[in-house]
Amino acid sequence: MSRRTALSPSLALLPFLVYLTIFLLVPTVTVVVGAFQEDGSFSTANIEALFSEAALRTLWNSVVLSATTAVIGAVLGALLAYLVVTAPPTSLLRRVVVSVSGVLAQFGGVTLAFAFIAMLGFSGVVTELLRSAVGVDIFGSGWLFGLPGLILVYTYFQIPLMVIVFLPALEGLRPQWREAAVNLGATTWQYWTRVAVPLLRPAFLGASLLLFANAFAAYATAAALVSQGNPIVPLLIRAALTSEVLLGRQNLAFALAFQMIVVVAVVMTAYALLVRRTSRWLR
Repeated sequence: MSRRTALSPSLALLPFLVYLTIFLLVPTVTVVVGAFQEDGSFSTANIEALFSEAALRTLWNSVVLSATTAVIGAVLGALLAYLVVTAPPTSLLRRVVVSVSGVLAQFGGVTLAFAFIAMLGFSGVVTELLRSAVGVDIFGSGWLFGLPGLILVYTYFQIPLMVIVFLPALEGLRPQWREAAVNLGATTWQYWTRVAVPLLRPAFLGASLLLFANAFAAYATAAALVSQGNPIVPLLIRAALTSEVLLGRQNLAFALAFQMIVVVAVVMTAYALLVRRTSRWLR
């Protein structure tokens, strides 16, 4: 009876382990194996192709996109989270902001791309309004459908994601710490620079890394917004799989996906270490 009771927690995890195996482990192994194959035999040609000018430029664009939106989203999201945490837990403002952030953090894909096209596209509402009212054409040469447009659109869901991720760290700041600092003669500035900010720094950096990984792996929004060219790695993978120009380069897509796995794995490992450090004082 005791042995059966001891096995029950492991059996409860079995469906989750099956899910991870089918949708995470098997695809990852397939990508890694495919990256080192060419015409059914072992080859490093696809890995070597990652160092071509086009592949490196695309990787650089993805890093710039992810880093820029991560920094903007982290800063603005942290400020918004601070404003939320200063409100009472039962206040309407706090509940609304947290609820809306949860929705907008998952708002992407075709819907989000269409919303920005309808607003800032060639015949968008804001574009036509500014064009007719003040004679300013903000559409320009089509920046919305390039890297600058992706930065703007990605920032839209990065900010609410930062609010959700960073809010628990702000809530973990205990009032007793501030009271102790004030009793010792510290000013508000000294409390934030010498107590609060050092405590929040690992959580802030960890959340920023999470935003980086979120933007680096995002595909649906970029695919719906950018119809020509492959400015970022996910779109280059799409081209390697479907384009007639890169016909027969499926293994190159595996190599690009393997590259993304390595980058995201490094980022998420750093994120896990920072979260582990933060959890020490959140208990």
